[in-house]
Amino acid sequence: MKTLFQKLPGLLCLWLLIFFAVPVEGRDKPKWNVLFLISDDLNNDLGCYGHPLVKSPNIDKLAKRGVMFDRAYCQYPLCSPSRTSLLTGRRPNATRILTNAGRKPNGDYSNSPHFREFIPDTVTLPQLFRQNGYFAARVGKLYHYGVPGQIGTDGLDDPLSWDHVVNPRGRDVDDEDKIFTLRPDAQGSARFGGTLSWLAAEGTDDEQTDAMGATAAIKLLEQNKDKPFFLAVGFYRPHTPYVAPKKYFDMYPLEKIVVPEFSGPRDGVPAAAYHTAKPEEAKMTERMRKEVIQSYYASTTFMDAQVGRVVDALDRLKLADKTIIVFTSDHGYHMGEHGLWQKMTLFENSARVPLIIIPPKTKQKGKVSPRTVELLDLYPTLAELCGIKAPDYLEGASLKPLLENPNASWTRPAYTQLQRGNWPGYSVRTEKWRYTEWDHGEKGAELYDEVNDPGETRNLAVNAKHAPVVSEMKALLKRNWPEQAATANTPPAGKQKK
Repeated sequence: MKTLFQKLPGLLCLWLLIFFAVPVEGRDKPKWNVLFLISDDLNNDLGCYGHPLVKSPNIDKLAKRGVMFDRAYCQYPLCSPSRTSLLTGRRPNATRILTNAGRKPNGDYSNSPHFREFIPDTVTLPQLFRQNGYFAARVGKLYHYGVPGQIGTDGLDDPLSWDHVVNPRGRDVDDEDKIFTLRPDAQGSARFGGTLSWLAAEGTDDEQTDAMGATAAIKLLEQNKDKPFFLAVGFYRPHTPYVAPKKYFDMYPLEKIVVPEFSGPRDGVPAAAYHTAKPEEAKMTERMRKEVIQSYYASTTFMDAQVGRVVDALDRLKLADKTIIVFTSDHGYHMGEHGLWQKMTLFENSARVPLIIIPPKTKQKGKVSPRTVELLDLYPTLAELCGIKAPDYLEGASLKPLLENPNASWTRPAYTQLQRGNWPGYSVRTEKWRYTEWDHGEKGAELYDEVNDPGETRNLAVNAKHAPVVSEMKALLKRNWPEQAATANTPPAGKQKK
């Protein structure tokens, strides 16, 4: 009787015959890695999106390597609701996260609900990759946990999503006593996170939180280059306070800064549209407005430099040919348009985000897609590109057809929502129109022709001539908005896989 050792040559030959008899397409394909880069409070003021002043050379290079989406939109223009929606693949009405870390009226942070309190068995985007053999890591801010002054804390992070986390903390946190703020009398997060504040910092890039995060991300790439990974890198800038080393401020002389025409609420536009305007903002001098914009641009360019460092490391390690790169932001941001600053509106500036996706060896380098897409679409897109079965309750759609043909037919609109106290604002965006209802129309509606009036200066909802368009958009809003999503689409209860 032959021993197992004597049988091995024959068994090996049999295995080789079976392996080579299987068609190539039937074998497991190599897994693509994912490098997911997300900025905080970044609007589309970037060189690749046509801004004449902002210097963003590294993000511009990414746009030349893949597909840039010109009409991409967040689902909620606030950090926690947007990030929760993006990472769970579900709309804010489903996650029930409609506030930013449970802020109290005085601006302080209270205990905040976590999406797992409402949808405990949801499998997040990084968690899905983790369950499929990927090393899933987070550096910096992905879920909302970057409480001003406490950048190194976990806060609302989701342990089921990650194998490894890094919470960088630089001197931009410790220098808070040097930061200029419009509300020096405010306490806690309201002093910096809730109002306009900025600092041209002393020292080098390496001392800042985002540079430390980039360094940590590079180290993780080096350590895990031989295994499939999902590496998410969350940059804090240009979130207020707008902090960057002085050299980045020097790139934007005040005399070159153009301030949008300052205007308050307009006739025919619902008051709810301007709800986030703060008294101290209206009192700013022209020079202060220029300084705000200068600081925001400086922070953007500093963040761009850190993006470049991470992508350069990916290239140096020869990982680009098997890694999907995504660059985006959690929501848009106002820099004086409509007389508004920061976020939390349903105007285009607040809802629109930069979005660049680079599949390995894409044939669509440098192409721009004009289709309306949502951050919600990233989850099913990455799952499909990597050959991973996604949960069937996802509410977005895979962008793979647009990555293969950026001008392909695409009929899905983009939805963004807000909560104003006890009543909502809902907005729907097509390639030509934006239509918004406040409190289901009880507190007003807005219609803008985004092709002929990209500055949204004329509310056509009050014009009888456009009643047919209003009717069409209203129907689109009601037909497609998942009003009951908070109770529907919930996955079956069950024990979470780690």
